[in-house]
Amino acid sequence: MNAPFETGLAGKADDVRVKELAVAGEQGPLKARLYSAGPAAKRDTLIVFFHGGGFVEDKLDESDAFLRHLADGGHAQVVLASSYTLATVRPFPAAVEDAHAVLLWAKKNKTKLGWNGKRMLVAGIEAGANLAAVCALMSRDRGAPKLAGQILLMPMLDPGLSTCSMREMPNCPDMEALADDCAAAYRGYLPHAADRTHPYASPLQSSRLKNLPPALILSAEDDPLRDEAEAYGAKLNSFGVPASVRRLLPAPLTEPGGRNDCACKASALTEIAAFIAGLDGEAATG
Repeated sequence: MNAPFETGLAGKADDVRVKELAVAGEQGPLKARLYSAGPAAKRDTLIVFFHGGGFVEDKLDESDAFLRHLADGGHAQVVLASSYTLATVRPFPAAVEDAHAVLLWAKKNKTKLGWNGKRMLVAGIEAGANLAAVCALMSRDRGAPKLAGQILLMPMLDPGLSTCSMREMPNCPDMEALADDCAAAYRGYLPHAADRTHPYASPLQSSRLKNLPPALILSAEDDPLRDEAEAYGAKLNSFGVPASVRRLLPAPLTEPGGRNDCACKASALTEIAAFIAGLDGEAATG
């Protein structure tokens, strides 16, 4: 569906080391990549990232440049980017069960990841941000692993496609295809209508949002997913979950469907760095 955040970034963070590896999903191994920078000493922070693609496309490769910059952002962090079962193979809940299994695998394989186990965050873009948000719910409900934060980039959270920003898209020729893509993605991922209100498919529908980790939610001014992202942030806050919501300014697109480059040009990486630094501050004063 969407292009990842890599467009619009200067360079590719060439000093970042990238390692291909296999992680354990719910029913078998999944391909993944480990991004690390700086000294080889174990790092305090692991960010587990899930790619976009509307649940039906493997976009792991296209996230590469963004993930290199994310790993190079300091805060003693390492980034694990994992694939998951696509809806074309098995629909919901296969992807979310994979995503949660990856978190459990990461917790058990700290040495392999060069991470000291101190702090785990979950992150994702678009469909991957849906999985990240759901992983926060699943980790709370199942008692593991403990998450320090969640980073949701333009998340898909409303299978009903009912928000104003989504309904406006058919009236905008440049964005109409994006709304159609979202509808097609949910048809593939949630073929059974009853699943569309399940909190593990649509976190926005959940009535149990207490005791979740702090969230950073990034939307964009011209993004059809904007309103559901911001509504989720407001709902988290209403349940006492610290949620920082940032609406990023649009930027000229360099290619069709490349709307997510807007976020890079509008300092998404800066927002993420500030969020992680804030977690450091909370830990110091807690």
